[in-house]
Amino acid sequence: MLRYLIPLGVFITLVILLAVGLGLDPKLVPSPLIDKPIPNFALPEVKAPDKTLSSSDLRGKVSLFNVWASWCVSCREEHPLLVALSRSNSVTIYGLNYKDRREDAIRWLDSLGDPYLASAHDLKGKVGIDFGVYGVPETFVIDRNGIIRYKHIGPIDQKALEQKIMPLVRELEQPKT
Repeated sequence: MLRYLIPLGVFITLVILLAVGLGLDPKLVPSPLIDKPIPNFALPEVKAPDKTLSSSDLRGKVSLFNVWASWCVSCREEHPLLVALSRSNSVTIYGLNYKDRREDAIRWLDSLGDPYLASAHDLKGKVGIDFGVYGVPETFVIDRNGIIRYKHIGPIDQKALEQKIMPLVRELEQPKT
């Protein structure tokens, strides 16, 4: 009898663990980089490969660092919001073009609009890995000291922008007292 109860107990335990795991929100995966400096990098820009976007460019002002790709369906979903945000001049947006062909990225930006002050071309995905990216899009809020303060996984929507991202940007832009 015990010979049948042990496998049954293991099976029930696995089913319970699977059920709990399926109920978790993947957007709530904590990033170990929160409150840590951005990884050091220097990559050629998408539209100007003779220029470089580096980690030092993300210091000195509060900014968003958006990881995107032309092949990413969810990136297309959030892109109009990023373009509108860029036009409002409420925050500087930098991009990291992730594992994408430069020609495809340029075509995509030219047809859909370019919300980025500059976008780095990360063909091999090494900088994305340093940022802990495991899917696109992902967006980081970077403070003026180059510290990652928030990571948004998946496409940004109006609710996330209004309730989390922009309030944090405004808070970080306030002078320290």
